[in-house]
Amino acid sequence: LINAMFFFQICFLLFAVLYIVSYFIITRYKRKADEQEDEDAIVNRISLFLSTFTLAVSAGAVLLLPFSIISNEILLSFPQNYYIQWLNGSLIHGLWNLASLFSNLCLFVLMPFAFFFLESEGFAGLKKGIRARILETLVMLILLALLILGIVWVASALIDNDAASMESLYDLWEFYLPYLYSCISLMGCLLLLLCTPVGLSRMFTVMGQLLVKPTILEDLDEQMYIITLEEEAIQRRLNGLSSAVEYQTVELERELEKVKSKKTNLERRKKASAWERNLVYPAVMILLLTETSISVFLVALNILYLLVDETAMPKGSGGPGIGNASLSTFGFVGAALEIILIFYLMVSSVVGFYSLRFFENFTPRKDDTTMTKIIGNCVSILVLSSALPVMSRTLGITRFDLLGDFGRFNWLGNFYIVLSYNLLFAIMTTLCLVRKFTSAVREELLKALGLDKLHLSNNPRDSETKPSANGHQKTL
Repeated sequence: LINAMFFFQICFLLFAVLYIVSYFIITRYKRKADEQEDEDAIVNRISLFLSTFTLAVSAGAVLLLPFSIISNEILLSFPQNYYIQWLNGSLIHGLWNLASLFSNLCLFVLMPFAFFFLESEGFAGLKKGIRARILETLVMLILLALLILGIVWVASALIDNDAASMESLYDLWEFYLPYLYSCISLMGCLLLLLCTPVGLSRMFTVMGQLLVKPTILEDLDEQMYIITLEEEAIQRRLNGLSSAVEYQTVELERELEKVKSKKTNLERRKKASAWERNLVYPAVMILLLTETSISVFLVALNILYLLVDETAMPKGSGGPGIGNASLSTFGFVGAALEIILIFYLMVSSVVGFYSLRFFENFTPRKDDTTMTKIIGNCVSILVLSSALPVMSRTLGITRFDLLGDFGRFNWLGNFYIVLSYNLLFAIMTTLCLVRKFTSAVREELLKALGLDKLHLSNNPRDSETKPSANGHQKTL
């Protein structure tokens, strides 16, 4: 009883911290215009709490794998220490089970309820109000559950049409829900396979926008002078226009905002110290390149292991258990490297997710994101974070096999699926990096051949306008 109370206290404290952080993140992006005091405000508030809960579960699913790896190494280093006896295998197993349970709850119950509740208005003929909207939401949830049940049942019957599999589908709790979550996890892994290579190459551009680049062959004073003149010219044109010319006024205001943004960036580059300009930026770029190269190397090594050793398959076996053996060849240093790579892959997958053209309009904006879009983002993050432990084990980033219900996934034992997944990840990541670092060379070759007007090389998203050393603008 004491151990159970201690377990729930730790879980409550960890989840409370994650919930508070998630609440501040969502309220930072939530549209302020939705904060009215009426029936819609209550619905928005309930949807906000459910979305915050889902985002906290996603953060817990991401942090649980690194927490388990580092806990295993701590127990190996200090096996008899009294102060870390609470960090045991039962705690880790319990956390994994809770993460699996809450992920299923958020994915199949809470987020559909929040979406339908937000869009509901009540059935015709009933008195409008919260109860009518809740009734409509519950009816929609039941219909959705029946639809998903039928689709999965038919799909399973077509793929594996035998008596045992058909009878097992009637076992809702022991087979159907894990089977359905296995399908969701497979889709999440496929989404990670698509997003992560793009994100790994996109990370260089993102960090280049956040950091101050070295000023090589550039005169910042001359660029500041030109930007200031351009700002004053636009401001004079804006002051000379009458309020009747609304279209031209809006266009000039947009140009003025862009010029002010460029001026702010130039002021930041000018105020930056020599250490920040000439040391931090190259060091971060080298670090990103090193982490990406290590990830590709580990995947290539895992492909060789898959070809020669059956134990490399992510079958979800329990393994030696927590605190019995190190999961890394290099001990604590290897475990720390695994944790860094796991976080790096997760950040890269999120960056790649919002970099895809299909999800461009899905990107949340500060103080201007509707609750419907917030719900969609929370569901996407939950799917990515739930599939991250599976992807990390499938790619050989970590040998940690304590995956809870993840170990019951049927496709993890298929050699051809796992091998194809590793090959596709390695090939796509390599191609994205080669395309990223050879874009300037391809641009020059196209210009030399006179094909630059055909826009064959660069994505419009990657093109950016930069001032040259003599102050003139040119598009790279």
